[in-house]
Amino acid sequence: MVLENLGSNLYNAIQKLVKAPVVDEATVKELVRDFQRALLQADVNVALVMELSQNIQKKALEEKLPPGISRREHIVKVIHDELTHFVGDKPQELKIVAGKQNVLMMVGIQGSGKTTHSAKLAKYFQKRGFKVGLICADTFRPGAYNQLKQLAESINVPFYGEPDAKDAVAVSRRGVAHFKDREVVILDTSGRHKEETGLIAEMQQIEKAVNPHEVILVLDGTIGQQASAQATAFKEATKVGSIIVSKLDGTARGGGALSGVAATGAPIKFIGTGEKIEDLEVFVPSRFIGRLLGMGDIEGLVAKVKEAETPVSEKDIAAMMSGKFSLQDMYNQFEAMQNMGPLQKVLGMIPGFSYQLPTDEVENAEERLKNWKVIIQSMTQEEKEDPKVLNRSRIQRVARGSGRDEREVRELIKQYNTMRKMLKQMKGSRRMRRQMPFKIQ
Repeated sequence: MVLENLGSNLYNAIQKLVKAPVVDEATVKELVRDFQRALLQADVNVALVMELSQNIQKKALEEKLPPGISRREHIVKVIHDELTHFVGDKPQELKIVAGKQNVLMMVGIQGSGKTTHSAKLAKYFQKRGFKVGLICADTFRPGAYNQLKQLAESINVPFYGEPDAKDAVAVSRRGVAHFKDREVVILDTSGRHKEETGLIAEMQQIEKAVNPHEVILVLDGTIGQQASAQATAFKEATKVGSIIVSKLDGTARGGGALSGVAATGAPIKFIGTGEKIEDLEVFVPSRFIGRLLGMGDIEGLVAKVKEAETPVSEKDIAAMMSGKFSLQDMYNQFEAMQNMGPLQKVLGMIPGFSYQLPTDEVENAEERLKNWKVIIQSMTQEEKEDPKVLNRSRIQRVARGSGRDEREVRELIKQYNTMRKMLKQMKGSRRMRRQMPFKIQ
């Protein structure tokens, strides 16, 4: 969960408001105090916290209620809108011109996750149908070449680099020429601090040599309010068009990084939310704040479902809903769910779910899904299509083959029977069809 500590504290503050017997001035002031405490713990600038608190208190107490809206609902909306404004209002899109070369030059301080996020960005554009290339122009850090090469190979993206080269400007120029037929060319440069004048000058020379479509600054979300000074320095040195805030997976100091960067006016376009190559999200302030407050992110959830969906015919759906639902179908459902990403993140997109399920319960559910997939893989095709044939000796064989307990195999069969029964009961239900994690052609 992104910024879990900050989010759970803000969510708990709102829950106190929702459950309060009356919403009066004292209730609002207590809410504001809780918000101040949560934001300060997340390393948000004190002056910004005070400004935000005053805005929330003033609007909550003085604004006229819109028709049909209760005081509680109005205050929650005020909180959502103020926090959204706080981190950037409208989303900023990184636009790629299809059919021509777009060079994206990655810059940032060493250790910010720049190389990893170069690969994440490559994967992001690859999934959207663009021809992508990765260039290592980091001639300063030992291991940078091998790291980016391995990442490029893991996502099947062409790579260019010169392991023994010292002239980063020349490498950049040759790499861009090498990928003249690629639409998105991601150029990973050496990590540098705002005080390292030599490296800053090199960065400016590379920018001049390759004339990038966009300069992207990667900032470590854990550095807190220092992010503001770093963002400002890089913005003054080059034409920074995008910012990626990395390492926003649970860190408390991320609040300071987000607010610090937003205060400079530099656009945050992506956030890194985990260590996996897929853990990169377009930064949409309203959706981000919705998840942070436990209100969910339905748009984001729909996008994840679409990304994970497996085309299934109307005929197959009709068969499943008439009771012809096999363990193979159930396995396909598990696959679709796991393609959407970690369960904790998916639940965070559902209104009210974010902070209600203990982390250990979610982890147990994820582990159970993985084990069930292994169990189904250990079955014969006949057993997958007709689980009724799973007698005691077959269950023992499946348990041995999957390295799981017989109890787990029986638990899977029980879960399968429950799902099959539910599908039969909901036969013909349009609502059910809409909720399934695949599309009907």
